[in-house]
Amino acid sequence: MDFQAPNTLAEQIAGYLAKRIMTGQIQPGQRIQEANLATELKVSRASVKEALYTLERWHLVEITPRKGASATQINAEFAAELYDVYMHLLIMLATRLCERWQEEDKPRVMEAVSEVIAQIQNPGTDITAIVEASFGVMEACCDVVGNPYLTESLSNFKPAVSRTYYLSAKRYRQGLAQTLRFFSELQSAVLDRDTVKVRELIEGFAEHQKQLIKKAMA
Repeated sequence: MDFQAPNTLAEQIAGYLAKRIMTGQIQPGQRIQEANLATELKVSRASVKEALYTLERWHLVEITPRKGASATQINAEFAAELYDVYMHLLIMLATRLCERWQEEDKPRVMEAVSEVIAQIQNPGTDITAIVEASFGVMEACCDVVGNPYLTESLSNFKPAVSRTYYLSAKRYRQGLAQTLRFFSELQSAVLDRDTVKVRELIEGFAEHQKQLIKKAMA
């Protein structure tokens, strides 16, 4: 079992469980038994409980009084609602980026965009690397914008959005040409400080992702 703790114990447990939920090793609706998990990982139930609260904040776990925790259900409707909220957060981020970026910020953001483009163009790259590179762009933009509330909100959505990518991996790979075009055009729009174009691109890409997930779950 690949289980190491670079941060707090509860954070690492949360990361470990998040990966299992995102990749489908823990199925939607499946109960997560605190006692069994504590025994499996050789940790305290208190640490497991703290990790489950983190997963609840990440929209991966639902905690019900007297019933405990279970992996959140996911379907096309759930994914569509998730992307609607996530899209508006991304539009806010990109709009602030257009308003605030300075010349010294360009290398950081452009390097992140170049990385995701390189991952997409490499036929041997797996979906995990592409998804992580995509979020790397988001994180670089968050650093430039410097809004801690927006950064936290986007960070909390990252695991749930990653989960939809994993569940629709085959469809997502088929749509990589559009993903490549999206990042290229978004970079140009941000450099031009064209907030109208930025909104248009993000709305279009979010709708594209929703359709891929809908087809994958059909």
